[in-house]
Amino acid sequence: MPPSIALPCQSWVRTGLAALALSAVLLPAQAATAASSDTGDTADVPALGANLQNYDYPWPVSRFAIDSPNGEVEMAYMDIAPDDEIVDPPVVVLLHGKNFCGAYWQDTAEALTDNGYRVIVPDQIGFCKSDKPAAYSYTFHHLAENTRALLGSLDIEHFTLVGHSMGGMLAMRYALMYPDTLDQLVLVDPLGLEDWKAKGVPYRGMNAWYAREMNKNYAAIKAYQIKSYYDGAWNDDYDRWARLLAGMYAGDDKAEVAWSQAATYDMIYTQPVFYEFEQLDMPITLMIGTRDRTALGKDLVSKDVAATLGDYPQLADEAVRRMPNAELVSFEGIGHLPPIEAPARFKTALFKALKPAGQSQ
Repeated sequence: MPPSIALPCQSWVRTGLAALALSAVLLPAQAATAASSDTGDTADVPALGANLQNYDYPWPVSRFAIDSPNGEVEMAYMDIAPDDEIVDPPVVVLLHGKNFCGAYWQDTAEALTDNGYRVIVPDQIGFCKSDKPAAYSYTFHHLAENTRALLGSLDIEHFTLVGHSMGGMLAMRYALMYPDTLDQLVLVDPLGLEDWKAKGVPYRGMNAWYAREMNKNYAAIKAYQIKSYYDGAWNDDYDRWARLLAGMYAGDDKAEVAWSQAATYDMIYTQPVFYEFEQLDMPITLMIGTRDRTALGKDLVSKDVAATLGDYPQLADEAVRRMPNAELVSFEGIGHLPPIEAPARFKTALFKALKPAGQSQ
């Protein structure tokens, strides 16, 4: 069980702008306490920094400045040109999941650029190489607005949007807000295919999420991913991305990461897209692994209720029936991460799904 921690979280929520002053005083001490309690598997995970300062992405990383009431924040992204010199190449935007960073799209991005696509891979505010402000509106609407502003700064007007896991949930919110910008939508094991609150998962609350995140280390990350993502399997490809995530929690700035991750867990629980599927009328390809059972809050409900959550084959069938222009692609025997678990199969399906640039019907 997470320890009882005297959190600044409640005062952050209540006082808004005072959060930055509080975080400057309180976060380092909390991070040091948590880091000293980590044991076991964290010993050989290097501290990569709250913004992954000590980790190199496969392509150069640029930073997009976004105004906020508390000052400018920066959104990291990769802008990867196609290998061939193509005038006005079609664009694919790849959105990362909750427990992953833009770098895990490397294999997919390489395949796309090899085939003439320009690829944009952002890290959302609160994640990975992007800033993690304590006082910030962590909502899907806000992250979608940030993404739209980034693409506008790059003069990108139309593109294909691919979102995995939480990135799929964000992609759906983006599509609902800016439908005219999309050529098509590709959702890869997206969160949001069910409303966990409506199915009986109680509200955990920010203090509990924060305490849980402060206890996170490599061992906990690996155990969760083996059970929830990979159905008991594990290999070096899976381990690579688990260690990247763990590296953000391994240093003295762990609390900065923990707070943004708690806030975005709260975002996922409280901001469903489940009730708006009928409004997603652009071409959609929904891709799911048949072994995926990812769901938020399984640890908060009875075994009987937990067994009903995250049934991706059933949820995907129901979602496709409600989306006006959607098709389903199932990866038999695969879990939550087809691009990592079965990259060849995933890329074959992706290129089959991709429509010519500008073709939205």
